[in-house]
Amino acid sequence: MKISRLLLTSAAVLALSLSAAQAKDVKKIGLAVANLQANFFNQIKQSVETEAKKRGIEVVTVDAKGDGPTQVNQVQDLLTQNIDALIYIPAGAAAATVPVKLAHTAKVPVINIDRNADGAPGDTFIATNSVSSAKAVCEHIIKQAGGKGNMVIIHGQKGTTPEVDRTKGCIEAVKANPGVKIVAEQWSNLWSQDEGFQIMQNMLQAHPDVNIVFAQADGLALGAAQAIKVANPSQKIAVGGFDGDTAALEALKNGVFDVTATQQTQKMGRMAVEMAVKIVGGEKVPAEQLLDATLTTKENVAGFIANHP
Repeated sequence: MKISRLLLTSAAVLALSLSAAQAKDVKKIGLAVANLQANFFNQIKQSVETEAKKRGIEVVTVDAKGDGPTQVNQVQDLLTQNIDALIYIPAGAAAATVPVKLAHTAKVPVINIDRNADGAPGDTFIATNSVSSAKAVCEHIIKQAGGKGNMVIIHGQKGTTPEVDRTKGCIEAVKANPGVKIVAEQWSNLWSQDEGFQIMQNMLQAHPDVNIVFAQADGLALGAAQAIKVANPSQKIAVGGFDGDTAALEALKNGVFDVTATQQTQKMGRMAVEMAVKIVGGEKVPAEQLLDATLTTKENVAGFIANHP
């Protein structure tokens, strides 16, 4: 019995020693961001860097400025800098798989935020449940319009995860309201306010009786609201956005547009660093981690302005 216990104890100590030897500390993380001109990505960057600093981890950040091939080159460069993990927000759908494959070839784990790559997903994917959140936004603006009317959709970048999911969620809301007709749709490249303004101007010229607008990002929504103000139509137009960008929340408080879905942006950044540490340390993590966004109107926006999640 004593010999058996001794053997078991020795085996346990050996196992712990082996696991400790195999476990690796994270010293440096690469952060490849789609476009730092967007408030959403800037919030993630700030959150990642703040959380990493608390843990004594260096972060090397690169900004693709919305260009996929540029991002591929940036990730290649990051992989030469001895990073222990890559936090990756694809700049577009077309080249999204390449950085993941490059990192995995180099045995560097990948944490995707907001956008995943079809056919080459990261080790874990952290994002908002955009389907349910977009459905809630579209239900809200349809209700504001009395459940009927002509609707336009200003899409984000075509084929990216949030664009696909937000479209799906909104269409679910439209299908449940047969009095609503989608009369125009257009895709943006950078989800930007300038694009939202230009697209909405063109849509109003072609469809002056529009009364419902779903813009798939707050930047697009702000641009659309600006175009509506300039056009000064006789009918009330309900405008919905998505993201909970800091400037957009202030605009929402002031009645510039009607509703958004506030994402847990700060939490995403913190989670990404935590997942990097766990994966590098040998822990298993979920393949997909979807967070809730909160439907945000003039009535509840103050809390998000004071403390963004």
